[in-house]
Amino acid sequence: MKTLIITFFVASLLTSSVSFAGKGYQVTGPVLAVGSQSITVQKGKEKWEIETSPTTKGLGGVKVGDKVTIYYSMHADEIENKGADKPAKKK
Repeated sequence: MKTLIITFFVASLLTSSVSFAGKGYQVTGPVLAVGSQSITVQKGKEKWEIETSPTTKGLGGVKVGDKVTIYYSMHADEIENKGADKPAKKK
């Protein structure tokens, strides 16, 4: 049953990765923590904390110790334009 749930989770993530706009990324490793708004996985010696949302697919049933592959993308939420840098004045 556990294998079936993990297989379903991975399959649903694979199918959802096709719909990413822009470049997508992935991280694979054991789950260290599952919070209400994030999931933390171990990748080598690094801990990766990835933000989740109510629309994150496949999150249900994931628990600490499960090995998962997380597909994610990085995008800009807001850009504030400060204008061009002014060249330094020569003395």
